[in-house]
Amino acid sequence: MSPVRILGIALLIAGIIALYFGWQASEAFVDQAHEAMTGRFTDETMWYFIGGGVAVVAGLLLTLFGVRR
Repeated sequence: MSPVRILGIALLIAGIIALYFGWQASEAFVDQAHEAMTGRFTDETMWYFIGGGVAVVAGLLLTLFGVRR
């Protein structure tokens, strides 16, 4: 297995973990109250979602397409 595919799998796993932490943070009482008052999640929660989403997409692309020889 090429190092690029290994990096892709690692990014995919890290992205899924970050999305899980973002989901857990969005379910917290403080974040729920903040969302009720402002209509959006806290910045920290949004960074979990954004970073996790980017890592999942990058990991999928690297894993599926990687370096073609």
